Amino acid sequence: MNGSPAYGLWGLVIINSAVFILFAASFVRLRTSLDWRSLGAFSAFVVALFTEMYGFPLTIYLLSGWLGRQFPGVDFLSHDAGHLLETMFGWRVNPHFGPFHILSDVLIFAGFWLLATSWHVLHAAQREHRLATTGAYAHVRHPQYVAFVVIMFGFLMQWPTLVTLAMFPILVWVYVRLARREENASRAEFGPAWDAYARAVPAFIPRIGIASGPKPHHPGAPSHD
Repeated sequence: MNGSPAYGLWGLVIINSAVFILFAASFVRLRTSLDWRSLGAFSAFVVALFTEMYGFPLTIYLLSGWLGRQFPGVDFLSHDAGHLLETMFGWRVNPHFGPFHILSDVLIFAGFWLLATSWHVLHAAQREHRLATTGAYAHVRHPQYVAFVVIMFGFLMQWPTLVTLAMFPILVWVYVRLARREENASRAEFGPAWDAYARAVPAFIPRIGIASGPKPHHPGAPSHD
């Protein structure tokens, strides 16, 4: 895992951050302050991640003493060694083909897939002026927030840092609060139809092996993510 230092590449920080933020933004509606806060939370995580991945390796500097003692001979200023989970668990292969990186790729892809498919369902419901209750919305009430959390967790598996590890539970809490505020607005808009939907479908974690409940349709623009 020896190699030349791979940091101070601020162009890559900007390019990678912009690509993932704009890609995520293409699948969400940015109409209200809640929508912007949702994307903003994800954007903060992505910028922090790529700053440490290509810009300044704060986590590696802070842990350099312990890492040096535990893994002598490893050049932690090389990009490959920055994949800390692969290094710490002793996978002596290219970290991009290690189990944690592969799992990371799967989670990131799954998260963006969920984000995209949820957006299509929500967009169709908006056009028809009804509550979105099909597709991913038949299993959880907030699939887009779930998608953001899955993507962030995937990035953590690939490149864990002290900053993003600290940010992750805070951002999950932020998404839960945003979801609750949206649910209050939806309840005011849809009334009993929303209550029936909320009783049948969980907010974030799908019920494995249990058939989905009734899917109410009620006039009005959908207001949940």
